[in-house]
Amino acid sequence: MPIYDISYTSLIFCFFLLIIPIFISRKIRLELEKSTLEAVFRMSIQLFFAGLFLNFIFNLNNGLLNLAWVGLMIFFASYTAIKSADLNVKKLFLPIIISIAFSNLVILLYVNKFVINLENLLDARYLIPIAGMLLGNALRGNVVGIGDFYNDIKRNENRYLYSLSIGAGRYEAVIPYLRKSLRAAIKPTLANIYSIGIVSLPGMMTGQILGGASPLIAIKYQITIMVAIYVSTLLSTTLSILTSFGTAFDDYGLVNKELYEKSS
Repeated sequence: MPIYDISYTSLIFCFFLLIIPIFISRKIRLELEKSTLEAVFRMSIQLFFAGLFLNFIFNLNNGLLNLAWVGLMIFFASYTAIKSADLNVKKLFLPIIISIAFSNLVILLYVNKFVINLENLLDARYLIPIAGMLLGNALRGNVVGIGDFYNDIKRNENRYLYSLSIGAGRYEAVIPYLRKSLRAAIKPTLANIYSIGIVSLPGMMTGQILGGASPLIAIKYQITIMVAIYVSTLLSTTLSILTSFGTAFDDYGLVNKELYEKSS
């Protein structure tokens, strides 16, 4: 089955679709015209350069270089998660990057070894795309989980302090907030899993089918990816919150106020 390329001329026709949201924005005065054009332009430039670089990496296929690229992805995912949660990067960066790196690399290498059965676990065509899918979802989970956890404690400070005052340990006092934040973090992923196959066909599965793969092969890959995403998102968010306790709380179980001071 041939793979149909999209020419740059044809891509211009794709951009013509933006006339619809721009028209709606102007008609209803959403004031999204500038944001829409800037976002699409930025996305296109970033993807174009990423495509050139990934093409180079895929052709070279050096294990250490592939791993270094994944490490760079983990670095930016960790930084973005903390910044997006409106928390102090300096206080949380080390525990968060360790948690995200450990969770996603373990799941990623497990899938490559025991599920896909790769001879080269660091093969760029599998390592980088799968890492991107895992990290993208782990990022969203961590933004919601970490942000909800610490902001919920801040909003309910009196209740939290009361739990400590009547003898509850730090873990015992935070467990209600931990449960709530983890449920919120994983809920979108679970909703996505529920709807796949009936409501939607995911990007990876669609991409494989468009690339000429059998739908049954694409289904098996999609099941693998969704299970991996679910596990890595929940694991990384849980570890991110738990490992951050050392810098987020003092010896008495009180939250460090510097945690809520944004830093670059």
